[in-house]
Amino acid sequence: MQRACFRLQVRPDRLAEYRERHAAVWPEMLAALEGTGWDNYSLFLADDGLLIGYVEATDSIAEAQARMALTDVNARWQAEMNQFFEGLDGSAPDEGFDLLPEIFHLEDQLTTTKRMTDES
Repeated sequence: MQRACFRLQVRPDRLAEYRERHAAVWPEMLAALEGTGWDNYSLFLADDGLLIGYVEATDSIAEAQARMALTDVNARWQAEMNQFFEGLDGSAPDEGFDLLPEIFHLEDQLTTTKRMTDES
């Protein structure tokens, strides 16, 4: 499992509509996300349009993206959502996001600390 965090920039004049669209995501899209390994997926939106996404991919984010790219519903959803974002330069939102490197995870460090303590 891979944890992934990414950011995008929603156009400030489209924030309300973007929130509305995500309050009622198409059931077919929800099923596709679940079926392609997008686990524990959340989006967070700041008032200035900064969008932060978090997902735990069953295997890797790249493989989960590749499986989603094979679904018809994803192509339709990305085409609909593209209009809401700045700076994608023609990329679909799920291909143009900025993946952020993970530098800290509490459970990983607790496990490492416990292992080191047990070995002492």
